[in-house]
Amino acid sequence: MDSSELGQAIEADIRGAVGSRFCADPREVQALRAGGTGKLSSGQAQVFCKLVSTSESDRLDAEADGLAAIAATDTFHSPAVIARGEAADFAWLVLEWLDLRPLSEKGSAQRAAELLAEMHSQKHAGRQYGWHRDNYIGATPQDNTPGDNWSRFFALQRLAPQFALAAKSGFGKELSEMGARIVDRLPALFLDARPCASLLHGDLWHGNLAALTDGAPVLFDPACHFGDRACDLAMSELFGGLPGAFYAHYRQQAPLTADYETRKIAYALYHLLNHLNLFGRSYLGAAVRSAAQLQSHL
Repeated sequence: MDSSELGQAIEADIRGAVGSRFCADPREVQALRAGGTGKLSSGQAQVFCKLVSTSESDRLDAEADGLAAIAATDTFHSPAVIARGEAADFAWLVLEWLDLRPLSEKGSAQRAAELLAEMHSQKHAGRQYGWHRDNYIGATPQDNTPGDNWSRFFALQRLAPQFALAAKSGFGKELSEMGARIVDRLPALFLDARPCASLLHGDLWHGNLAALTDGAPVLFDPACHFGDRACDLAMSELFGGLPGAFYAHYRQQAPLTADYETRKIAYALYHLLNHLNLFGRSYLGAAVRSAAQLQSHL
């Protein structure tokens, strides 16, 4: 399928959803095919499109599912799903186009903290951790089979698969040995706690949280599931973090337990391992240091 045929297929999907004519710029379709994500324009109308091979189409379904879950909370704005289609070797997800900017130190950062605390207050009625379907953290499959034991869930359905992927990729005996001990001993971190099964974004870093021009916070690219709300906070502190006002205001809205500083090591380790498995050896040192730090608490 060439770019012209691909553009026509996506345009037809968009027209079927919005009920008006949409003719994408062929150059934007070509750029989309080369890069996988991008804006498509037709006059004053704009949409955001993600394009993958049909073998990866489940990632798009998982994203649409997570966006719907966030929208249903009536907290954050999240991009509306316009169309989800496939043709030949391609699958696409068309989303509402949003003019985004970083959170401001005050204003939008504080409002985002309030909304996150409110979203986290929405809990699984059956106190089950996990989700109604498996999804992805980046491009890595994430097992969300529901369970009622958080430490077991996080050890076996989060850390263990990442350690296994790292071992398969040859990322060192030291990391593999620490991984076996961590997975076995992780329940020691939760002897006196059973975290509420809160609705999580699942991949909360500054690249997935922004604001509209009026300051309204926007949340996107989710990996939703029910789990310990501290997971979202721990992830948000990685890779540059969010404005300080965000953390101060979140703690005012929903204070964290005294053992957060210890437990966040485990939650951050999951994402460091995932980055190691997705992007390679440049993350090995950080993953090893994080695993060693966690091991010292077990």
